[in-house]
Amino acid sequence: MLDAPLDVWYAWLGLAVAGAVTLGAVSGLPTAPPPDAVSAAATVDAVAAADAPAAARYRIAADRVRVTTRGVSLRSDGGSAFAAFGSGAVVPVDPDGRLSGIALGDSPSRAFDAPEEFAVAVAAARAESDGDGGSDTLAAASQTDWTAGRTLYARHVSWGETDVTLVLVA
Repeated sequence: MLDAPLDVWYAWLGLAVAGAVTLGAVSGLPTAPPPDAVSAAATVDAVAAADAPAAARYRIAADRVRVTTRGVSLRSDGGSAFAAFGSGAVVPVDPDGRLSGIALGDSPSRAFDAPEEFAVAVAAARAESDGDGGSDTLAAASQTDWTAGRTLYARHVSWGETDVTLVLVA
């Protein structure tokens, strides 16, 4: 009368296995929401839509950032997110390039002698971001253009015939 039927031990073993599987699945879920790429892209779009000169900063809450002419991608422990830009005149800027000072607020005339030089630098930055150097360049860019910057700077600049929104992550 005090003995338990053999079926009860199988039920306990099944419950223990189910609990272990559930615990393993729950521990693999992200502990934070994915980063907000939509707000970062909206900041860039607001600057691009404003009359030049216009500028804005956006604090990035992600571990890695990638900016292209098409949009912004963010990665963190919570996952990854992408948002497209609404404007086609967005150009990502290399932090070590001549355009970085302009993205941070310098006048284009301080970095370039003529509007034509500025236009050439913008076109080169756009082509580099698009990966227009062939498949090898595109493959290399997809591996190396994720940065660990914490702030996104967007600045709408117009000089000569060039009207562009520069985006820098630093």
